[in-house]
Amino acid sequence: MNNPQIPPPGEDLPTVPAPRPRPSRGQRLLAWPITGFARLLTGARSLWRGCVPEPKQRIYFANHSSHADFVLLWSSLPPALRARTRPVAGADYWQRDRLRRVLIHRVFHGVLVDRELHDRHRNPLQPMLDALAGGDSLILFPEGTRNLEDGLLPFKSGLYHLARACPQVELVPVWIANLNRAMPKGRILPLPLLCTVSFGTPLTLGADEGKSAFLARARDALLNLAAEAD
Repeated sequence: MNNPQIPPPGEDLPTVPAPRPRPSRGQRLLAWPITGFARLLTGARSLWRGCVPEPKQRIYFANHSSHADFVLLWSSLPPALRARTRPVAGADYWQRDRLRRVLIHRVFHGVLVDRELHDRHRNPLQPMLDALAGGDSLILFPEGTRNLEDGLLPFKSGLYHLARACPQVELVPVWIANLNRAMPKGRILPLPLLCTVSFGTPLTLGADEGKSAFLARARDALLNLAAEAD
C-alpha cells in the first residue's frame, strides 16, 4: 500500500524540517475515540515480546491485510509514543475526500507517499526521510500492498533504503494477528475474534549486509512473530 520500490536514496539527503508542533487539545480529543473504538471493536492486546514501549526513534514495520492495520497499530502505542509516530500511507487513497484528509493530516499526522511516481525526478522515500530527520517514528508496511492471504508477500526495497540512510533508527517488527479474519473485506462489524499486536526484537542493518539478505531477515522476523501468535 505505501512502500514504493525505488533505487537507493543516493543524492536525496534528508532535510531537517521545523519541529512538528505538539497535538492540540482538539486533535487529542479527536484521536481518543478513534483509538478507543479500534481497540474496543477488535479486543486488541499489545504484546511487547522483544522490546518495551520506550521513547526511542523507530520504524515499526508490519504485515498488511486491512486498511485498519495502521489505525490498530497506532492505537496500540502508549499516548506519548503515539504522538511522535506517523503512519506511512498512499496519497491517492487519503487525499480522496475531506474526511480522509482531515484524519490523515490532523489526527494521524501521516506521511503521504506518491505510489504513482508522478514526479520521477523526486525520491519517493523523501517524505519518510524528512520525517525521520525531524525526529519522528514511522509505521511502515513493507509488503507494499494489502495481502488477503496467509503469510507475507515479498518485501519492497524501501525498508532497506531507510535502514541504510538512518542507521540510528531501530527497526521493530510488528505482527498484527487476526484483523483480516475479524474484519474481512466488505464487513462493517467485526467477528468476535481477539486481535493481537505483537512487537518483536529490533533489527539493525549489518555493516556488509546486502538488500536481499536484509529483507529476507526482516521478513523472517515477522514470520517468527506470526508463529508465536498462533
